[in-house]
Amino acid sequence: MKRKNHSSLILLMMAAVFLLMVVLYSTIFSPQTTTAALKSDAGQMGKPLYKLDIAWPKYTEYFTGQVFGVAVDHIEGLVYVAQRGENVPKVLVFSTDGDFLQAWNTSTLEEPHGIFLANATANPTVWITDVGKGAYGHTIKQYSPSGKLLQVLGTPGKPGSNLNPLQFDQPAEIFVHSSGEIYIVDGDGGMNNRLIKLSKDLQVLWMHGEKGQGLAQFNIPHSVAVDYYQRVWVADRGNKRIQVFNSVTGDWLGSWGSCFDDDAPYSVRLTADQKYFVVAQLNTNQVSLLEAPPVGGIGQCRVTSVIQLAEDIKPHLVDVDLKTGALYVAEIGGQQAQKFIPLTRGSSFL
Repeated sequence: MKRKNHSSLILLMMAAVFLLMVVLYSTIFSPQTTTAALKSDAGQMGKPLYKLDIAWPKYTEYFTGQVFGVAVDHIEGLVYVAQRGENVPKVLVFSTDGDFLQAWNTSTLEEPHGIFLANATANPTVWITDVGKGAYGHTIKQYSPSGKLLQVLGTPGKPGSNLNPLQFDQPAEIFVHSSGEIYIVDGDGGMNNRLIKLSKDLQVLWMHGEKGQGLAQFNIPHSVAVDYYQRVWVADRGNKRIQVFNSVTGDWLGSWGSCFDDDAPYSVRLTADQKYFVVAQLNTNQVSLLEAPPVGGIGQCRVTSVIQLAEDIKPHLVDVDLKTGALYVAEIGGQQAQKFIPLTRGSSFL
């Protein structure tokens, strides 16, 4: 009798194990897998679109500070990396192949935040927002590719909200359109919560500048990009949403918030083929790829793919190589910039 009961117990245990395996298999491989289950995957959630280029850069010891921003010159094949820290060069220049080329040992930068490569096809310049609180801070600076200071927007060392003359308080990021028109999000936690559009000759064309949670209001506007359909996309960090505007009139077009329940969007950039938005989420250590809507209605926010980075990497701002489609991520916690290669070569708009 004891042997029979023992055999029955073994059979019951085997059946339970089999049922558990069936449940686990259906959970892992079901097409309706939840985000929580996907997070156990090795660095990818949803449709894989990129892979890490472990060979870039060739030597990482050049990163000596906290990396806040990155900008790509797709014509010359250069990557500009902005970093902060005491006694560190504020800008490092690499090739897209990973070679270290030079460092800017400039004293005119205090705390770089956003960095943007403008006019790559003709006369490239590098624009950097400086959120420092010293004599050079609260400004946006334009540099030559070798690090020569060309001009300064704002009043150095003096935070403010004036438009004439221009003043900023911890300006977060700048986007210079191919037309020469300039879009600025100001500021990164200061008194201002503004989206400003300037003409090529630096005249204010329109502005949204009210703090709040309503339409066209902001709470720490952190990143800005313009697509090919004359739409301006702003990562409204404090409100955990992306807001969209008409680039010509400044009219509010829509908002995305459903994708950012867990963490706010810190960056917004378009892939080279304009199919996806690249959004860094610092606190969850993720880089998300969101479907970019065609011309027309903004629609709902849809996440296609997520690159899950290691804990405490803290991705901050991103940029895209418009020639190769490669994605570069500035990582504060990791004190580095990383390159991700598209798994399928998309068409560019060059």
